Amino acid sequence: MAEGLYVNGMKFIKLFLILYSFLILPGCSAPLAAAGIMGNIINRTADYEDSPQADSQSTPVHTTSYPEREEIAATNLNLGIAYMKLGEYNLALEKLLRAKEAKSDYAPVYDALGLLYQKLGQKVEAERNFQQAINLNSNNSITLNNYGQFLCSQDREEEAEKYFLAAAENPLYETPEIPYANIGTCAYMHDHPDKAVEYFNKALTINPVIPAALIQMSEIEYNYGNYNSAHDYLERYLKFSKHTPKSLWLGIRVEQELGNKNKVSGYALLLRNQYPDSNEAKSLDESGIR
Repeated sequence: MAEGLYVNGMKFIKLFLILYSFLILPGCSAPLAAAGIMGNIINRTADYEDSPQADSQSTPVHTTSYPEREEIAATNLNLGIAYMKLGEYNLALEKLLRAKEAKSDYAPVYDALGLLYQKLGQKVEAERNFQQAINLNSNNSITLNNYGQFLCSQDREEEAEKYFLAAAENPLYETPEIPYANIGTCAYMHDHPDKAVEYFNKALTINPVIPAALIQMSEIEYNYGNYNSAHDYLERYLKFSKHTPKSLWLGIRVEQELGNKNKVSGYALLLRNQYPDSNEAKSLDESGIR
């Protein structure tokens, strides 16, 4: 009975730690330190139920019951994603492969492996896993969107658009604006601004609060010489996002064209003080703008 209580206790701790791990914000040293400690705890508790110590009658994954395999797969998938978010790629791979071993037809595992291999620069493995995820579940818009992003990063714009559209046009997908915005970003990256505008507008019609679409629309309007429109998009962006080197440098150029000297000076001061080593700060220095 005591052993049963221990196992149930481990289940509770495991669930708590998984949920907690998703709240960790990258870039915060204290939470990350805590996450590192908790990662070790997660690592020990996650495998308890399928380890020899958990039960004198425990058996290898491939001989456990289907519900047990599902639980092992889901637990290790969640842990793999959590480790990936923390940049612990070796631990992430270990957990994801454990999930795959437990349930080889579990499509989300292959999607996560695709993302991980993409981060590791293993393009062939990334694509193979994305395709396997889609073969197992061709209606998962999250996977379709992820694969579209991968294809765009490989300069396969037309293929990427196909998968983005498949994701967006799924009537069960709650956020079609995401793949629409991604088509826009991919088109803009590949020097197709007109297509980018079309899809950014589509995305912003569904959800007017998409920072990536707003800042890129501001840049496109600036490039077209539509400085008032560029200003308006930048202002909308700043309602929901903090300045970045890119937005400050864009703001400087837009306000320079509009003759707003005070804003130019304010943006320039922020860029030099907050991001002195950025490429945008270098461009500002070379421009002679003060």
